[in-house]
Amino acid sequence: MSSLCIDVTQCSGRIRPVQGDQQALHPLEKTGIFDRTFIKPARPARYGVLLVLWMTALTGCTLAPEHARPIPPVPGVYPGQTANGNSIARIGWDAFFQEPQLKALIADALANNRDIRIAAGRVAEARAAYRIQGAALYPQLDAVATGTRSRTPADLSVTGRSQTGSQLHAMLSAGWEIDFWGRLRNLREAAREQYLATEEARRAVAISLVAQVASGYLLELEYAERIGLAARTIATREESLRILRRRYEVGSGSRLELTQAQVLLAQAQTALQGLEQERDINRNALALLVGKPVQIASVEHSLTAYDERSALPAGLPSQLLENRPDVVAAEHLLRAANADIGAARAAFFPNVALTGALGTASTELDGLFAGGSGSWNFTPSLSQPIFNAGRNAASLDLAKARRNVAVSEYERTVQSAFRDVADALVLRRQLAAQVATTQEMLSALGERARLANLRFEHGRSAYLEVLDAQRDLFGAEQALVGLRRGYLASGIALYAALGGGFPKHDDLSSANPASRDVK
Repeated sequence: MSSLCIDVTQCSGRIRPVQGDQQALHPLEKTGIFDRTFIKPARPARYGVLLVLWMTALTGCTLAPEHARPIPPVPGVYPGQTANGNSIARIGWDAFFQEPQLKALIADALANNRDIRIAAGRVAEARAAYRIQGAALYPQLDAVATGTRSRTPADLSVTGRSQTGSQLHAMLSAGWEIDFWGRLRNLREAAREQYLATEEARRAVAISLVAQVASGYLLELEYAERIGLAARTIATREESLRILRRRYEVGSGSRLELTQAQVLLAQAQTALQGLEQERDINRNALALLVGKPVQIASVEHSLTAYDERSALPAGLPSQLLENRPDVVAAEHLLRAANADIGAARAAFFPNVALTGALGTASTELDGLFAGGSGSWNFTPSLSQPIFNAGRNAASLDLAKARRNVAVSEYERTVQSAFRDVADALVLRRQLAAQVATTQEMLSALGERARLANLRFEHGRSAYLEVLDAQRDLFGAEQALVGLRRGYLASGIALYAALGGGFPKHDDLSSANPASRDVK
């Protein structure tokens, strides 16, 4: 006759028939509860049942499937890149950003931003849930004191007379569920992985916050430079309008030329007003990110002062699995789903619990601690599920379905991360080309405006030619500033997409006082 046993020497949580009868199947396998991949031969039991159970408990048996990281569904290198193991994700934000005012803004944001505080609170919440789940592995000890006073009617009393009596108990009560099959350990492991996932989520929030503050600061630089260009253009056009008005007054100019100069000036003034409005809105957004009112000092550098050809190595897509926090969090959730499967499988096996109490009992308070009043009880229990209308099987199916969802979510997260990096690389490459082209166009437009103005002054052309040249030049100047800002912003986007800002060896709490308060 064949028999089944748990291989407690390896305790991988996989069950199979004893050698000698390879066709024997566990009853749970016949019902489809375990996959055939979890069936393997085991050594015959050499010791008694108690020894086997004790060894099982000591070896930490688990029925959870072994974790295997899914193969990333992305190419081995980024589009347009060569294989290179270097990555800017290994650089901390305080080394990546060199502008002192920007570094101060980022530090304030990490200390005051409410999203960071919410994320830190969720980490503390998940940590507490993990501790609660882990407490179930240990015996519970309680001090219990009870008192009962009751009256027994005469027709129920053995003496034929009504009786009134009291019972007082004072004892230490203990209970312990012995986790033979790893149900509690798997539940604790699932809580631990969820806690680690929230820790990575907090890192993702911090990286996004750093990138948003840096992008907002670049917008501040852009608006400062564009406002300066608009102000200088307004001054030049005011002078041109003054000259044309004087010429019209003395009869050497036409009213059409005067109105064209007025339109040109009004366009520049309107552009300036719009830029000031957008700058104020951007400062409000920065204040929300930083968590307090922002005072932007006069910008020391313009966008042209930054190197637009600096190399930012992206590394390999495989490094995203370690650097990108949302990918790491998705893997932790996948591990948690595997642990939930182990807990669901353990529900099919007997549950062993030990409960007992030790104390004193008496009918009177003054005799509660008198000699001979000691009392105790010990109640071991074993429960084996027999019929619950398929609830345990449905719970296992639910855990497996959630594991499959977690696998797909992990793969989707990897694909999304790969796309973010690829998009940032494309933007950086294309914007660099656009900056170079726009610079060449700006030089040509500047020469055109100079020649048009000379032709007008010598009576060779109408002022309309000057008007078109000045309008095109002003638009190109504004566009070039925006492209330079976009190029630098693409570097920040690439840095964030790679998971840069807080390398693994960095402690985010050191840069975030709010998280230390939560801890």
